[in-house]
Amino acid sequence: MHRPIHTDQAPAAIGPYSQAILANDTLYVSGQTPLIPETMAVVAPDIVSQTRQSLKNIKAIVEAAGFTVSDIVKCTVFLKDMNDFAAMNGEYLAFFGAHKPARSTVEVARLPKDVRVEIDAVCVR
Repeated sequence: MHRPIHTDQAPAAIGPYSQAILANDTLYVSGQTPLIPETMAVVAPDIVSQTRQSLKNIKAIVEAAGFTVSDIVKCTVFLKDMNDFAAMNGEYLAFFGAHKPARSTVEVARLPKDVRVEIDAVCVR
């Protein structure tokens, strides 16, 4: 059994996909970019602000599905430029604190709306 998750506290999908899908006790959060939910504008050009907003969007979706950030078990980070890794990593650490989900980080040629970062997540109860 699975169902789509939607919250107005995160950006609307900019394509034919759901913000997240809840399948039994697992939540699959689609890649979140640094869009401000109310305006669908990119938050700012710097990687710190963009990482912070992407994670804020993930948190809103996770909580709308009845999970918490500590339920996140895996993230994938897509960076436009691997030179942003240290700055992204610092903001990621500030967000997760002592909780350390598994993670992959890859550099990609381009992201939607030419943002610098996109992050997805998987949660398990």
